[in-house]
Amino acid sequence: MLSRRAALLAAAAASSVFVTPAYSTETKTFTQGDFAAAQKAGKPIFVAIHATWCPTCKAQKPILSELMAEPKFKNLVYFVVDFDSQKDAVNFFGAQMQSTLIAFKGEHETGRSVGDTDRSSIAARADESVALRPAHPPSCSGRRGVRA
Repeated sequence: MLSRRAALLAAAAASSVFVTPAYSTETKTFTQGDFAAAQKAGKPIFVAIHATWCPTCKAQKPILSELMAEPKFKNLVYFVVDFDSQKDAVNFFGAQMQSTLIAFKGEHETGRSVGDTDRSSIAARADESVALRPAHPPSCSGRRGVRA
C-alpha cells in the first residue's frame, strides 16, 4: 500500500504533466531605442503611460497584468512610460494625461484611449496590436464582380 506522502507526490507529479505553460508579456520601461527596434521588427506594441499617484492608472494596472498573461499577447512588446519622470517619452507620444494606453502594430498606431478602466475595452485596444488584419479594412477598389 502506498504511503500518504508517496500518494501526494505521485498526484503532484501527474498534475504537473497537464499544466499549461505560463505566458507573460514582459513589462519594459520605455526607451526610445527599444521602442524603435520593436517598431522596425514589425512587432505588436502596447504602451501604457502611467503615474504612481494616479487612481485610474492603479485601476488599469491589474487589468493590464491579467491581459499580458494571456497566451494571445505572448509576442506583444509592452512598454510602461512614467508620466512624471519620462516627459520626453510622454511628449513623443503626444500624451496629454497619464492613464493613456496606445496600441501599435509595427510603426503604425492602431488606437489609443485615455482614462479607460473597462477590462473589455482595454482588451480590445490590446487586441488591435496583435490582430492579423487591420482594425479598419481598406476601402474597396471599385472592381466588384470582376473575375480574373
